[in-house]
This record gives sequence, structure tokens and C-alpha cells, in this order.
Amino acid sequence: MADHEHDHASASGGARPPADLRSRLRGSGYRLTPQRELILAAVERLGHATPDEVLAEVRRHSTAVNVSTVYRTLEVLEELGLVRHAHLSDRAPTYHSVTDHEHFHLVCRNCERVTSVDADVAADLVGRLAAEQQFVVDIGHLTVFGHCQDCSANREDIP
Repeated sequence: MADHEHDHASASGGARPPADLRSRLRGSGYRLTPQRELILAAVERLGHATPDEVLAEVRRHSTAVNVSTVYRTLEVLEELGLVRHAHLSDRAPTYHSVTDHEHFHLVCRNCERVTSVDADVAADLVGRLAAEQQFVVDIGHLTVFGHCQDCSANREDIP
């Protein structure tokens, strides 16, 4: 999904303070390495990104990072609750920073545009699933596939 667009509003407006990141890592027995800092910064800059997209962004700043480092670091950062992943296609998972508001994703099957939607939009569905199915939804992993407004307007075969 390297060529897709993102509609991604960041509630934080910027990168996580290094001191906060450092304390979270140290509290879990990890160090804040330059590679980890670069990888988290890349995720925050890109909005939604596959590990390969993160690697490409990191390599703009350092060639000392390889793909296995990116995968391992993303796992660590997710364990620590600093990033989350979602499956926005049948390809690699897509990671995003948790500094953003809680949201789910809309993915256009035609242009692959990814749109972040505030979790409150799904509140009625989440409430009904809890009441009727006794099911607690992890809204950050919810992905809804369909066709965006632009693609729907340009195609007659999409209702």
C-alpha cells in the first residue's frame, strides 16, 4: 500500500517527548536507542505505515537500520503501548502512533485511500455489540472496506 493517501489528524501535533519515551522503555527493561527513536518518529510522521514504509522513512536519516530491526522495534513499541497495528489490506500490518485519538479506519477498495474516523462515530455499534453479544470491541483494530466519495462519484457500478 505504498501509494495510498492518508487522512490522519494527530491529536498531539508532534512527536512524543524523548523523556517520556525513555522512561517507558527503561521501565520495561529496554534502552532508548537511536534506532528506536528514529523508528517511532517515522511512525508518527507517516501516520499509517507498513514496516517497509517505516524502513524507507528511517533510511532517509540513517542507513544503519535494517528491516529486522524495524520489525523487532515495532513489536517492542506495540508491547509498550506506544504504537498499534491494524490490517488495512491483505498485505503487511500498518502501524500508527497511539499519540493520536482513538480511531478506526476506512479503506477504499479502489484507490486504497485510508481515512481515520473518530471512535465516537461507532459508539452505537460498540454499545449494541456490548449489550447484545457481551462483546468488547477493540475499535483501534477495526477496518471498514468500501469505496470513498471520490471513487463512488467516478464509477457507475458503485451504488
